[in-house]
Amino acid sequence: MNVVWRNLFFPKKQAVIFALKGVIAMAMALTVAMLLNLDRPYWALVSAIFLQLRPESGLVIEKAICQIIGTVIGGLFGILLLTQLMPYPYLALGTLAIWLGLNSALSAMVRQANFVYAFAMAAVTAEIIVLLVMANPSAVSSLAVFDIAQARVSEIVVGSICAGLVSHLFWPVQIKDSLQNQARSVINQTLNYLVTELDHNGSHDKRHQQIDGIMTTLGVINEDSSAVRYEGPKGPGRSRAANQLAQKVLSLLALIQIFGRLQRNHAQLISPALAQLLNSLQVVFARITESNDYEYCAEQIKALRKALTEERTNNVCETPFDSHMFNVGLDIAADLTILLRAYRALEERDKTLLNAPSMLTYRDPLAGIIVGFRTTLVFLIGAFIWISTGSSAALMIMILPVIFSIMLARIPLAILRVVIKRLLMGVVAACIVTIFYALNLLAQSGGQLEILLLVLAGPYFLGLLLLADRETLPYGLGFCIPFSILVRPSTDMSLAFSIDYTLSAGMAIFAGVSILFWIFHLFTGPSVRLLVHRVFKATYEDLREIGEHETPAIWYNRRMSDRLLRLVNYDQGSHSRAITDLALTALNLGHATVRLRSICENVAGKDLKYLKQWQLSLADAFLLASKGKTDDKLKRNSDLLYQELESKVNESTQVEAIQGMFIRINLTLERSADQISNQSTG
Repeated sequence: MNVVWRNLFFPKKQAVIFALKGVIAMAMALTVAMLLNLDRPYWALVSAIFLQLRPESGLVIEKAICQIIGTVIGGLFGILLLTQLMPYPYLALGTLAIWLGLNSALSAMVRQANFVYAFAMAAVTAEIIVLLVMANPSAVSSLAVFDIAQARVSEIVVGSICAGLVSHLFWPVQIKDSLQNQARSVINQTLNYLVTELDHNGSHDKRHQQIDGIMTTLGVINEDSSAVRYEGPKGPGRSRAANQLAQKVLSLLALIQIFGRLQRNHAQLISPALAQLLNSLQVVFARITESNDYEYCAEQIKALRKALTEERTNNVCETPFDSHMFNVGLDIAADLTILLRAYRALEERDKTLLNAPSMLTYRDPLAGIIVGFRTTLVFLIGAFIWISTGSSAALMIMILPVIFSIMLARIPLAILRVVIKRLLMGVVAACIVTIFYALNLLAQSGGQLEILLLVLAGPYFLGLLLLADRETLPYGLGFCIPFSILVRPSTDMSLAFSIDYTLSAGMAIFAGVSILFWIFHLFTGPSVRLLVHRVFKATYEDLREIGEHETPAIWYNRRMSDRLLRLVNYDQGSHSRAITDLALTALNLGHATVRLRSICENVAGKDLKYLKQWQLSLADAFLLASKGKTDDKLKRNSDLLYQELESKVNESTQVEAIQGMFIRINLTLERSADQISNQSTG
């Protein structure tokens, strides 16, 4: 609560600007909706409020587009449902429940919050249309159904357009600035992590704290990269540069793990040449970590690549393992070069980066089913209460909780409980302000628009101050939306001056959100262990088919990024962090496979008998490691493939490097299996 009082009475400048923009957007939306004589202008207000959650122009435009598309789809479905099933109200409610569950399940299959919101609008728009028509069945006709649907869609569209205009015209904030800050932050975090991995004194906890920070920042970059494309002609290029940056950070995390694990677990394998390589890497990483000069950092990495290439060319490695590790060092230097160029491309267009694709969301149907079931259950409980009581205020039990059920589904349960409690406190505050402040003043306003706006501006400004801070956002959201619905500002305010209805509607909203809290509490979804197993099983399938794609490295990186984010989140409560380590191993195995295939095709062609067999055994070995088990199948197939290469190629340092790669992969999988086994029994 100290943060609440601080944000209300000692707000930051950015929060004040955010609140002013929000008040202007809502005033504009309400004014336009009333001038157009729309039936319920306060839904335009609600639409404008949701678009204020992130004020950056690209995000506002993207959310407005998603909101409009979702609203139109929901409106069309609502019309279709009513025209076909209006004579059968219970069947109509059942079909509507399925529609809500379907949209909720689909929302769990996307990562970006704006796309989640599109599914929420498709669900709730249909719900509002159907419930408003069913609440007054005596006045139902085809024309009435169409008018209600048109009004709801129009109100949402008006709110979206007004919020978008205000975002561009008043104190505009661009997502590119935030994206550049996040990119700079993740590069610094990654460089610090590289130094920590090579530091003999680096602690286990420190390494994983840094990984957690990197993955959190990457999650923000992945979400914001889709919105930056709406900010001018350079937007699409910046979006692809952000995607490239995210991919290279992931690659660096996987590659540097090889050296870190080598130092910690297999120091006996470090030859003098490898020790010198590790020292060179550590010195360069430390230098570029301390510098903010792009040109200096680029020159340091260029010099590192040149030195490693000369060392690799002019000196014969003592062992195949050394040869492989020098290749890994060169890969790290190459990825660092592209990482810095990707950061530069966020400011200046770089045509060489324009083909970098976006990351793919990991879609787990089981998680989608659970999310859809919870939303459907919340709606059915509300529908039962509405049918039993016959109260129009009970409609609120079905509407807002459904929106929150979809939008909050991705939040971890421990945090979700706190969020819903803060939402409830916001609802209580909205009821108090509505009864003792807003309705009293509006009763004396005579229905004048100017006075209506002045009366509402103060509460909305305070609510938006809370929305501006992520920590107090649930309070602001719980206040602003119920306040709009309880006051119901419109051209005819006579309906709003019913204290009985206001209390009933407020209690219904509170009850609905409380029901949502218990639904989330009782139906927590699949266990973390099951979710982790499903992610690893999907990765196993990808390792089996990675060689069947034209650009396997890009294909695999795109699919692994979101999985890695999820696995790190699942694993944050453990001490050993074995799941995170195995996830990074999975990422590296894909890169190793691509490199192996490339070398094999260069030196021996594509007709290798044991290459496919080795690939399948690698996937099997990874799946076994995820269960804490090992076997010698991969080692046997590695020997067979190496013997086949030797028979086709007389002498090649690349073939020697392959033998070193096999040694390293087997050591890694054995260690990962031990960690998983110890975590399971610990």
